[in-house]
Amino acid sequence: MPDLSTFERFSLAHLPTPFEEWKRLGAALGMRLYAKRDDCTGLAFGGNKTRKLEFLIGDALATDAKCLVTVGAIQSNHCRQTVAAANKAGLPCHLVLVDQVPIKTEAYTHSGNVQLDHLLGASIHNVESKEAAPEFILNLISELQDADKSPYFMPPGGSTAIGALGYVACAMELAGQAEIADIKLDHVVVASSSAGTQAGLVAGFAALGADVKVHGINVYEDDPAKLTEAVAGLADETLSLLGIEAAAPETIVHGNYRGEGYGIPTDGMFEALKLTAREEGVLLDPVYTGKGMAGLMGLARAGAFGEDETVTFIHTGGTPGLFAYTPQFGAAPAS
Repeated sequence: MPDLSTFERFSLAHLPTPFEEWKRLGAALGMRLYAKRDDCTGLAFGGNKTRKLEFLIGDALATDAKCLVTVGAIQSNHCRQTVAAANKAGLPCHLVLVDQVPIKTEAYTHSGNVQLDHLLGASIHNVESKEAAPEFILNLISELQDADKSPYFMPPGGSTAIGALGYVACAMELAGQAEIADIKLDHVVVASSSAGTQAGLVAGFAALGADVKVHGINVYEDDPAKLTEAVAGLADETLSLLGIEAAAPETIVHGNYRGEGYGIPTDGMFEALKLTAREEGVLLDPVYTGKGMAGLMGLARAGAFGEDETVTFIHTGGTPGLFAYTPQFGAAPAS
């Protein structure tokens, strides 16, 4: 059993999050479907990053940081949750928002997560491209250091080994809930982008000795092999941080559901959003969970899951992003 008590942790999330059966959606897909509701973590509309931030904020405070710096796309869920966590911890927060999605509507640039970033009081720095972001971040950190602000930097998604501990904890929590409900965990499906959530789950189940296949649905990388490598490397790093000599299982990444690019809607995503909303009354988001569910649906229809096997979908949140895509919903395929 992983021992997380030795790591600094700052309480942020409403835990444990619900573990529930989605009977109607499962019946529509011909499978036994469950959901781990990490959209219910509670911090500023919740989401998966809150679990990571418990350990990242704990580490920042332990190292006497005086402010936080992180980076993401304009509609970053991680950035929204990071500034909310910073407020709880009493730390100023700098967000570097990168214009990396080719959507320029008023809704995308001013609504959804970015509206919440402003409401939460972040210091926002807009950068015109992914290529320009690294130099900008280095200069910003240098300026803050020169001003004696002791910045603590978090990469996109908070995806470090320390951040991944949040999903080691989730794997432990989920395994306990399944045991109480007398449910065998066979497959776990999660949208995967910056690698930290999937890597934490992989490391967590490996540390528990649990035979659970963690399927990552690539929503970010042009080349899924890069995500596979990132998840495998971070899972190994996380196990090493835990001091556990357990080999992480083969990394499973499915690369066929991203569409034309990160943050760009797909027909499969729209279908997944509508089906989940109308069968379960649960809202997904256009960037992560919508494509993640589209991947789960595609795998189910391809017969990837055994008839008697269970599949658990990790709902990682992101629902504020729905409002940033209002014009795209008007052009979505008819139901």
